[in-house]
Amino acid sequence: MTQPTVLILPGLGNSGPDHWQSWLEGRMPGSVRVGQADWDRPVPADWAARLEAAVAAVPGPVLLVAHSLSCALVAHWAESPGASVGKVAAALLVAPSDVESPAHTPPEVRGFAPVPTSPLPFPAVVVGSRNDPYCPAARACGFAALWGADFIDAGEAGHINTAAGFGPWPMGETLVRDLLAAA
Repeated sequence: MTQPTVLILPGLGNSGPDHWQSWLEGRMPGSVRVGQADWDRPVPADWAARLEAAVAAVPGPVLLVAHSLSCALVAHWAESPGASVGKVAAALLVAPSDVESPAHTPPEVRGFAPVPTSPLPFPAVVVGSRNDPYCPAARACGFAALWGADFIDAGEAGHINTAAGFGPWPMGETLVRDLLAAA
């Protein structure tokens, strides 16, 4: 079987050069960052169309590596009629944003509410943090349960982004490599 192509799915604002997703992209030859037309004013249908186009463009299976808002993107896309979900070997969903909570997330992400509640049609792992300002750990664990995903408690890791000190993130790389090996 063909090794899955790693698709990097940044969240709101994209992942800058010092973000763990950018670091991972540099360490995973052949990985592809899925670009969005507008990183700061996300339109769910546009983001889902870009994700679908990226998945469809890869000749073999894919491994989705989503951060923050893109975790909700993956869940919405997976429910879309005609989505190429059969090509997804697995997904790593890191620090999901609670798009339903005005107390935890900015208004720009509200278009991704409500959070899908259907199990994902592919294996997935959700990584949450006990002190994530955009999603309480219990809520992230709840998303994992709804989506039929495994949950990993990353401890007090903030939003698992550059501001929280996550440029290089060996745990993330290990999780990706474990998912690739299992595919």
